[in-house]
Amino acid sequence: MELAFVYVLWALCLCRSSADVSKLKFKRALNPVRLFNEEELRKYDGSQEDLPIYMAVNGVVFDVTKGKEFYGKDAPYNALVGKDSSRAVAKMSLEPEDLTSDTTGLTDEQLESLESTFELTYKTKYRIVGYTASRILKEDFRPEDQPNFWNKDEF
Repeated sequence: MELAFVYVLWALCLCRSSADVSKLKFKRALNPVRLFNEEELRKYDGSQEDLPIYMAVNGVVFDVTKGKEFYGKDAPYNALVGKDSSRAVAKMSLEPEDLTSDTTGLTDEQLESLESTFELTYKTKYRIVGYTASRILKEDFRPEDQPNFWNKDEF
């Protein structure tokens, strides 16, 4: 009986019209994404109980508050929050010189690690709340290519 129910549910999902899918595809995000400069992002470093905890990787700002035991004040990975820590994530490092968005000079293996962690950990586990100004200011930036981007009007 349960198998039949799962099959019917699966069949219903497949039968959705493309019109339904396009409505979902372009639906505005509940909370539009924001643009953060370095100073503003520093406010969300876990030191204030009444503020969420934000961390940027690859210029994408994530709300990591639900991982407070890892990223909150005095937690093991607190050094990574309140900034873009792409280099530290790539190198799996908490050294002060690695707590930066600069990925210049990283090995192919480190860049692959960064991309894998970005895609399989941060994007799947934490909500995207915005982008860093440095990501937006790159010449090849296209809003529609950004993760969690739903509508060009969000910027």
